[in-house]
Formats: sequence, C-alpha cells, structure tokens
Amino acid sequence: MSAAGQGVRVGVARERAPGERRVALTPETCKKLVAAGAEVRIEAGAGVGAGMTDEAYRQAGGQVVADAAAALNDADVVLCVQAPSAAALTALREGAAVVGLLAPQADAERGAAITTRKLQAFPLERLPRTTRAQAMDVLSSQAGMAGYKAVLIAAQLAPRFFPMLTTAAGTIRPSKVLIVGAGVAGLQAVATAKRLGAQVEGFDVRPETREQIESLGGKFLDLGVSAAGEGGYARQLTEEERAEQQRRLGEHLKGVDVVVCTAAVPGRPAPKIISAAMVAGMKPGSVIVDLAAETGGNCELTQPGETIESGGVVVAGPLNLASSGAVHASEMYARNVFNFASLLLKDGQLQFDWDDELLARTVWPERAVG
Repeated sequence: MSAAGQGVRVGVARERAPGERRVALTPETCKKLVAAGAEVRIEAGAGVGAGMTDEAYRQAGGQVVADAAAALNDADVVLCVQAPSAAALTALREGAAVVGLLAPQADAERGAAITTRKLQAFPLERLPRTTRAQAMDVLSSQAGMAGYKAVLIAAQLAPRFFPMLTTAAGTIRPSKVLIVGAGVAGLQAVATAKRLGAQVEGFDVRPETREQIESLGGKFLDLGVSAAGEGGYARQLTEEERAEQQRRLGEHLKGVDVVVCTAAVPGRPAPKIISAAMVAGMKPGSVIVDLAAETGGNCELTQPGETIESGGVVVAGPLNLASSGAVHASEMYARNVFNFASLLLKDGQLQFDWDDELLARTVWPERAVG
C-alpha cells in the first residue's frame, strides 16, 4: 500500500508477448486515473503499437519511465493485457493488485509467483457475465475486433468476390458465408460479412441466437439440434445429438464458400465442429478461418498460427486477432480495465471490498462472496 498521503501508484509496462500491440492504458484512461488521485507510471514506448505516443501520456498526467521495473516494481496496481512473466510478477511489491488477461492456471510458474508474492490477481477472463459487469467485459470487447478481422482475412483468402456483381462479363453470384458460433465475435462476423455483400448464414446450437443473427441480416442455419444451456453458454451435446448435427452440417458445407469459426468457451478447449471429412467434402477454393485456433480450433485441421491447404480448401488459424486492430482494441480494453480498477480505488486509496461479487468472483484464487 502507498505511504500515507500518497495516491495509489498504477504501473503499466510494454507488453512482451510476441506480436502483442495492444496496451492496457490509453491517454484517455490515464487522465481519468490521475483525476481519481492515482500516480500513473508507464514504460516508454508501451503505447506505440496502438498509435499512442509517450507525449500523449505525459499530457494526460502520466509519468513515462525508462523500463518495466521502474513502472511496475513499486506499483500498488499493475494493469496489463497479457500476463507479465513469472519473473516480473515475483519482482512486484507484495500484495499488489494485478489486472488483465492473466490466465494464472495456464502457467504453473506464473500461478506460483502470484501466490508467493501474495498478489491480488484479477484475471478478467473470470469476470462474471452480469449486466453490471458489461462495461468491464474485456472478452466481449476484444471478441468484437477479432470477429471483424476474421471476416477480412476470409475475404482476402477467398478467390472470389463477396458481393453480387453485375458486369459486362456477366453476373457474379455473392459468396455464401457461414459463421459458426453466435457469441460476440460471431455476431460481429455476421455483420461484417453482410456489409461486404455476402450471402450470410449464422449457426449456433443455442436457439436463442436466431433473433440476433437475423437482426444483423443473416439467416439462421437450423440443423435441428438445440444445446441451450445456462449462463449464455451451450451445454454439452449427447453423442446422438452431436452425430446428427455433424451429418447435417457436413451436407450443408458442400454449398458454402467461406466458413468463419468462432465457437469458444473461456477456460475450455474449443469444441470440434468441422471434421476433416467435412473439409474434404467442401468445394475446392473454399476458405475456413478458425477464430478458435488459440484454444485448439473448431476445425479438426486447424493449425494455430498457420494457414494450410487441404484438398483445395484453405484453413487459416490466426492468433490474437484483436491485436491486429490495436488502436480500437486498446481503447475498448483500457476502458474495460479502468472501469474494473475503479472498484479498487476508494478515496484515492487501494481497498478490496470482498462483499462485491465482481471482485470476489474475479480474484484468483476465488474467494467466497460475503
């Protein structure tokens, strides 16, 4: 905790993960934190990948420091996109709060460092999906950018136009695009493909998504299998249901030009929806972009981080797509993070209200509410 009379010290370092261009603090949210009484330190160059200069942070009241150690080591609150390394976490002050996409259970050393230093880790992927938490929901804000970019990648890879065109050489039929999964990423993908002029369908085993897909101009693909579950996520299908879904989907894919897969459940491997046999049945020149590649992919042939060809069908497994739209992705992410961090700041001091469900259910290891 900061010494008496001092404001909360907030630290932000440059992201070290390969290819990561986002930043957890923008000049906009830096200014808000300073106005709330915080002392903000940010490593030089932290915002460059997202088009945010050191001077912009200085004008917002932040202190630009030379390296990560100067930004983080005596911070009360550390804001990040992806988790700092175990070594960086070990160097933090004992009891500091760390807010970001931390995935502590995915790395034993990282989890041990959090426990050893008694850090108050808030992995935002654990945030409850409640109405109150919507303004802090980084998974949704980043999924929107990822869904948008996935369709642009598909359009680039497809050897055809998306829209219908009438030309002197004849009429070009619109591409048939199927979006698998109708979460935030999937719905953004439906909207983007529609704007590009494609004939768009959306598929999800949750029947309540029909209205959302249709509201964006897509057609709901009904395969006769429902997996409505709790909390907005799908339940596990029975073997019989899954087999029937696979059969009907395989038949439908024979007439589809582009598939964008977005079906994912946080903390679990992505469900395998498109088999190798289905891909083999698709037309040569078809394209699959698998947004779920980071958790194993919805397509059996997906290779994370690679674009391959199988029987004339291109299968792309892009990673960290939100980072490719770093400017707007960072703006949304930083606002989400600021809204969550505001729960920790009371009268200019760092305080943890463990009766607050959002804090109690997001902190790792989890605490009991009340």
